[in-house]
Amino acid sequence: MRNFIDPAIHRKSDLIDSSLVVFEKKIPLPAIVEVSASGTCNRVCSFCPRSAPDYLDIKEYIKNELLEKLVSQLAELGFKGIFLFSGFNEPLVDKNIYHLVSIARKYLTDCRIEMVTNGDILNEKRLSKLYESGLDTLLISVYDSKEQEEKLIELCLSVGLLPDQYVIRPRYLPPEDDFGITLSNRGGRMSNAGFPIEDLKEPLSEPCFYPHYEFFMDYQGDVLLCPHDWGKKSIVGNLNHSNFIDIWTAQTMDNARRSLVEGNRYFSPCDVCDVRGTLMGEKHVDAWKALQ
Repeated sequence: MRNFIDPAIHRKSDLIDSSLVVFEKKIPLPAIVEVSASGTCNRVCSFCPRSAPDYLDIKEYIKNELLEKLVSQLAELGFKGIFLFSGFNEPLVDKNIYHLVSIARKYLTDCRIEMVTNGDILNEKRLSKLYESGLDTLLISVYDSKEQEEKLIELCLSVGLLPDQYVIRPRYLPPEDDFGITLSNRGGRMSNAGFPIEDLKEPLSEPCFYPHYEFFMDYQGDVLLCPHDWGKKSIVGNLNHSNFIDIWTAQTMDNARRSLVEGNRYFSPCDVCDVRGTLMGEKHVDAWKALQ
């Protein structure tokens, strides 16, 4: 059993608990809407599914119109959680990312807009432009060294960022310290990675709360049951052809929530997944239970 828990999870958990919004007095909206805005990354880390020989790097990017459809519908519903640019890619590889952030900010005036990056291409100009576009917080994963971490902190301070506007996440720790990451097998997508983590032979008998509080969409508009599903084994809808609320309340999602809260993981991709899914989101679980 891997033991490292990213300290940033406590911050994330607090934000999730404080952003519970119930639509039309019955439907809990997600606390996090995460967008994986492209199919490419500039790194191949051993503890990432991208290090598997069969993982495809696809240099395609989300269309402005698709992102605008998502954020405009969220605004109409009163979404007040975290809108997160992260997922299976490096967001800053996309030169259009600043415009994407500005689209999100235009509609989502009452939510937090955040981004996860490896920080490789950051400089003062690019960093400042992110916040000018409407970003609230940048979470920087540092993969190389303590020296790199110190340089990134200096960069953030040089443009006048406040402590709540950036989070530095050391990812350069040795394997015995889980690289500084809350590791999982990414929904059964790590067995062939550089740092292999095997699929489970039998499903865990533990609850998981992810579908209760997070909505995850990739650059093609595919909505996944869970952000850990790097293999895209469970696509519950596509925003190009459906509306947000219809996907969020779909029977497939509801069935998964009911099963997972009882510790039943006997369906794909949860049957091979080892994620610790109860680290956050309990308030959203209670809100969904109130509907039953």
